[in-house]
Amino acid sequence: MNDAINSAINKPVKKAAEADKKSSARRLGGAKMIEKAMSGIFTVCGLTALGFVIVITIFLLVSGIPAIGKIGILNFLLGREWRSTAAEPLYGILPFISSSVFGTLGAIIIGVPIGLLCAIYISKFAPKGLGAIVRDAVQLLAGIPSVVYGLVGMIIIVPLVRETFNLPDGANLFSAIIVLSIMILPSVISVSETAIKAVPKEYEEGSLALGATKTETVFKIVIPAAKSGILASVVLGIGRAIGEAMAVMMVSGNAANMPKLFGSVRFLTTAVASEMSYSSGLQRSALFSIALVLFIFILIINAVLNFVIKRKKD
Repeated sequence: MNDAINSAINKPVKKAAEADKKSSARRLGGAKMIEKAMSGIFTVCGLTALGFVIVITIFLLVSGIPAIGKIGILNFLLGREWRSTAAEPLYGILPFISSSVFGTLGAIIIGVPIGLLCAIYISKFAPKGLGAIVRDAVQLLAGIPSVVYGLVGMIIIVPLVRETFNLPDGANLFSAIIVLSIMILPSVISVSETAIKAVPKEYEEGSLALGATKTETVFKIVIPAAKSGILASVVLGIGRAIGEAMAVMMVSGNAANMPKLFGSVRFLTTAVASEMSYSSGLQRSALFSIALVLFIFILIINAVLNFVIKRKKD
């Protein structure tokens, strides 16, 4: 009698347990399928990005190397004159390389300290409400099109530089540096702020407990701990500065001269943008060669800075 009662009680329990096992197995199987599908999507996205890089690299190599071979690599890279439309054309891009280097370096020298200090203010010193307003303003600055920066530079910065330094024309390397310094601020501020906030609170609390002031703690403890992220912001800033074309073209004078601080210059990017629409033959091939030089230049800068960042982490 008791066995019959126990059997009657245990049967529903066993059935419920078996149903739970089957349900768990189905959920586990579904989760594994979703995991495999997402892994496949991520792999496809990664391979697509890699494919784009490979295609661009091959295209630039195929399009740019023949012109360098015809012109001569030394004449091309170290030539001081660019006269692509003359009866006897010259294709020396040293003025473009020098202008891009000095323009980017100037923008980094001005923009990085300002951006870093702004990131420190937002993350550590600003009141909550004011910090949110400044952060929103920085995000808005990141969304402004390049042509708007160029227009503002033409209307405000170029006349201001001309009147301040008593120059015949304010469209020069200095104006381009100022515009580029402003343009790299959003990248530097956003990434630096994220890096600073990622530093464990215990570091700051321990420093303050030992008697350091908040300013000393930020600059001697927090900033060194966030140096990898700050260097990453510098990489992004360099990429933005050296790759900009439209705004630079509007405020630099766009003349193929060796760089002087208050002289009209042309960058690598603006050299391609200003002549591509009407170029043909060797001139067009030379413009592709300039793009190849710019591409290699950016790759070298990124490789060097990434190496420095990895060494800092180690």
